[in-house]
Amino acid sequence: MLDLNFIRQNPDKVKTTLVDLNTEAPIDEILQLDQQRRVLLKEVEALRQERNVGSKAIGSLMREGKKEEAEAQKQRMSEVGDKIKAIDEQLRQIEADLYDKQLYVPNMPAPGVPVGPNEDHNIEVRRWGEPPNFDFEPKPHWDLGEELGIIDFERGVKISGTRFYMFKGAGATLHRALTNWFIDVGINDHGYTEVYPPFMVREQAMIGAAHLPKFRDNMYYDAEEDYWFIGTAEVPLTNVFADEILDAGQLPIKYLSHTPCFRRDKMSAGRDVRGIKRVHQFEKVEMYHYTLPEDSYDHLEEIVSNAEDLCQRLGLPYRIVQMCTGDLGFAAAKKYDVEAWVPGPNGEGEWMEISSCSNVEAFQARRANIRFRRERGAKTEFIHTLNGSGLPPGRLMIAVMENYQQADGSIIVPEVLRPYMGGLEVIE
Repeated sequence: MLDLNFIRQNPDKVKTTLVDLNTEAPIDEILQLDQQRRVLLKEVEALRQERNVGSKAIGSLMREGKKEEAEAQKQRMSEVGDKIKAIDEQLRQIEADLYDKQLYVPNMPAPGVPVGPNEDHNIEVRRWGEPPNFDFEPKPHWDLGEELGIIDFERGVKISGTRFYMFKGAGATLHRALTNWFIDVGINDHGYTEVYPPFMVREQAMIGAAHLPKFRDNMYYDAEEDYWFIGTAEVPLTNVFADEILDAGQLPIKYLSHTPCFRRDKMSAGRDVRGIKRVHQFEKVEMYHYTLPEDSYDHLEEIVSNAEDLCQRLGLPYRIVQMCTGDLGFAAAKKYDVEAWVPGPNGEGEWMEISSCSNVEAFQARRANIRFRRERGAKTEFIHTLNGSGLPPGRLMIAVMENYQQADGSIIVPEVLRPYMGGLEVIE
């Protein structure tokens, strides 16, 4: 959530930034409600002061034997009390409306984030590795998977419908190998603590993570039990410390979590629907950091570096792209995408996002009320939170299959994964 004081003090800047972000938010309504709230607060404070003074006067009048005057004063104070109750009710409604409208205001971009309306204005930061040069016509992963018998699209659709699939045999093993390897590297080499969180959360957890109310239509919801199915481990991890005050000495905290992810993915608008790139159910290994505000941008670079390390160990060509304002998203102040090269159909090739690494600064912490103290008795401050995929095994399946395919249709297993696949070197 954006600080209300910031909106109040910088309304024109916020409105201009909303244009850069390609989005809208009810800023004028927020300012109007905030003004009404402040007027009512002054009014009710004056009435409370009047009631305090009047109540003391009643006692004095009674001691002086001025019973009639005391009774009249009681009547006036009763009327004042009724006014206070009425204003308090107005304030509750205004504050609720104000809070609801604030939830639709996105985070502000960090200084230096490139301004641009869409992904065409993102900036490539660096590349690693070279795309493979095949002396044969490469195949897309959906053809490779079916021909090798490791992805069954037909039965996935039969069981659940479009955008579902089924891994089997070496395909299921490769998916599991990627997942377990990601977790082991994260814990043993990158210094994370593994967390196994719930996959269904309460509405407030979604609000705290800034996924509600903005992305309501893209989520799965169990109305009977009032549970929301997570689209990423970022949601439960954001809320681990909700409504808590941490000591500065506890920070940073670095969690790693492997979870299923459920998304309607309506925003894809028909793009990339073939294969396993855009589906309703997938898995992801998420990196999540809770940091001091002054350290958060160092941690953003660390998260990106961790994702890069995984790609390098797998021998996958990739590039790092910084998101422009129009492609930044709702919560991020600064975001990088890690994109792996995939040959695709006929070897045309594309850069495919395999990790988004974001610093949301205090945006989620303010919504989830996660604070810290620098020392005993110090004023509380909001922590900064960061998240990044490290990595999604389903999308990495695409990259591994297409980059490591051979002329005979087989797939070489990257060396780092072979111990996780019982020593298997080639899927054929």
